[in-house]
Amino acid sequence: MQIRPFEPRDAADWARIFHTAVHQVGARDYSAEQCAAWSPELAPVDRVLERARDGRRIWVAADANNVAQGFIELEADGHIDCFYLAPEVAGTGIGADLYARLEGEARNLGLSALYVEASEAARRFFLRQGFTEEHRRDFERRGVMMHNYAMTKTLPEVHTGAINARSG
Repeated sequence: MQIRPFEPRDAADWARIFHTAVHQVGARDYSAEQCAAWSPELAPVDRVLERARDGRRIWVAADANNVAQGFIELEADGHIDCFYLAPEVAGTGIGADLYARLEGEARNLGLSALYVEASEAARRFFLRQGFTEEHRRDFERRGVMMHNYAMTKTLPEVHTGAINARSG
């Protein structure tokens, strides 16, 4: 898999990955009713493209045929908005590769922290990446009660430039 920036041609794959991940991976931790409220149908391509133009950075994991199999999004303030993998590649390390790319970019941008509202599966992943669980969030979506977890990670300050040697 290669990790590369999102391209407009990835929009239909973004919609496919999101919807199938919710209904197959999400279904391990959420009811069918909750999954249907989370993603009732494939997102329209134009809505995905609109998201991609709002200033967020999106990376995709593309297979040997350059077809997206996963994606992760970083907003300018350090918010990780969406992070989903096609069910057939979940648990293969591709998510860790996508996250590493995002965290590296966040550090390059000088961000001091990352934050996310993580599903049950994503919560387990982000805990392994050094995030701290702040609290559970209960909310309603399309008339159905759902939950996720507010999580944060402080990024160490990136030091650039010459190292001052102590003279004596």
